[in-house]
Amino acid sequence: MSYVDMSTSELETLKAALETEYASHCAKGLSLNMARGKPGCDQLALSLPMLDELTSSSDLIAEDGTDCRNYGVMDGIAEAKRLMGEVMEHDPANVCVFGNSSLNIMFDLVTAGYTHGYLGSTPWCKLPEVKWLCPVPGYDRHFGITESYGIEMIPISMNENGPDMDEIERLVAEDDSIKGIWCVPQYANPTGITYSDETVHRLAEMPCAASDFRIFWDNAYCVHHLYDDEREHVADIAAACEAAGNPNRYFKFASTSKVTLPGAGIAAVAASDENIAEIKARVGVQTVGYDKMNQLRHVRFLKDAAGVDALMKKHAAIIRPKFELVARMLEEGLGNEGIATWTNPVGGYFVSFDGLEGTAKRTVELAKKAGVTMTGAGATWPYKQDPRDTNIRIAPTLPPLSELQQAMEVFVCCVKLAAVEVLLAK
Repeated sequence: MSYVDMSTSELETLKAALETEYASHCAKGLSLNMARGKPGCDQLALSLPMLDELTSSSDLIAEDGTDCRNYGVMDGIAEAKRLMGEVMEHDPANVCVFGNSSLNIMFDLVTAGYTHGYLGSTPWCKLPEVKWLCPVPGYDRHFGITESYGIEMIPISMNENGPDMDEIERLVAEDDSIKGIWCVPQYANPTGITYSDETVHRLAEMPCAASDFRIFWDNAYCVHHLYDDEREHVADIAAACEAAGNPNRYFKFASTSKVTLPGAGIAAVAASDENIAEIKARVGVQTVGYDKMNQLRHVRFLKDAAGVDALMKKHAAIIRPKFELVARMLEEGLGNEGIATWTNPVGGYFVSFDGLEGTAKRTVELAKKAGVTMTGAGATWPYKQDPRDTNIRIAPTLPPLSELQQAMEVFVCCVKLAAVEVLLAK
C-alpha cells in the first residue's frame, strides 16, 4: 500500500517500526560517505602505471622538440591538444589544454566576462545586472561560480530532452542581461539525462538579446558509459552553433578528472577561432605555462580516443555494479511505497533522487546522524534552495560495494521515516 493512502493509525504504527530500525542503524557507529562523485581507490589504481611513463630525460621531449620541464607552450603541447580534440570531437587547433581542472577554466572564463567582456563586449561588472540560466537539478559547483560574482541565477527545469527550451528561448530573447547558461549535456549531473539533438540545435539557433551570450558546455561525462550497448551521445554544440551563424556562442569543456587521476589530470576548453585567440592572449599574461610533463604522460599512457575508451571500459566494470546495487535497493525498498522517484542512468556518475515534498533536508539529516554523509539537500539548486525540498544527489562511486550497501540501507530507512513524518504532520 502506498504511504499516502495509509490511515493515521497505520502511519503511526509504521513510524514506530521505522524508528526502531533507524535506531539499530545508528547503533552501528557507521562512518560512510556518498557526498561527492569521487572515483574509488580501485578506479584510481587503473592509472597508476601512467606515473612510470616519463623515466628519463629523453622521455620529457614533446613531438615538436619542446622540453616539457621548461617554461612555455601556454595552450598545451600539440599531442595533448590532439588527444583532447579527439575526446571532445573538436579541431585540435582550437583546443587549449591547461591544468587538472575544467572547473578552473570555467571560473576563469566567467571572470573574463565579468572583468573584460567577450570579444569587445561591455564587461559585466559595468552593467546594472547580470543573470545566468541554471538547469535544475544541476551541478552545485557551477552554481557556486556564478553566485561568487553576484550573478542572478534563474532555475530552468529539466525534462527527458534536457532543459526546458521553451522557457530558455523566451527568456534570452527578451532579456539582454542574461549572459550564459550552464550545461552538462551528456549524462547530466545529477539526472543522467543526455540532451536531445533538437535541444542542442535550439540552443545554437535561438535569438538572444545579449550578443555576448555564452553556452558553458561542460561535457564532463562524454566518455563515461556504464553499458556498451546503451551508449548515449550528444550532438556537437560547436557544429550546431557554426551552422546557425553563431560560432562564438559556446565554450566546450572536458577533462580527464574521472578518467585518470582527478587531482592530477588534464583539462581543456574548445571554442571558435575568435574565442580561442582571446583565451590565448589572456593565458599568456596569466601564466608562463601549465604542467606539460603531466600532459605528456597522459598522451603516452592514453595514446588516443581508443585508448581512453579502453580505460573507461575498465572503470565501467568497477562502478556498474554499484549503480545496479543502488537501483535494486531503491526499487526493493521504495518501489511500491509511492513516496519517491529516481533516475536509472546509463552513464555518468550520479543518481538523481526525489522524495516527497518537504523531505530532502530531513532525509539527509537523518542519514548523517546515522553515520552516512550525503550531498547536502538543496545543493542541486542555485543558492542551495530547492523550493520543494525534494531532490537528493546520490553518488555511488566512492564506497566499496559492501559499504555502499550499508549506506543504501540507511538511506532507504531515512527516506521512509522522513516521508511518514511529513504525512503525519498534514
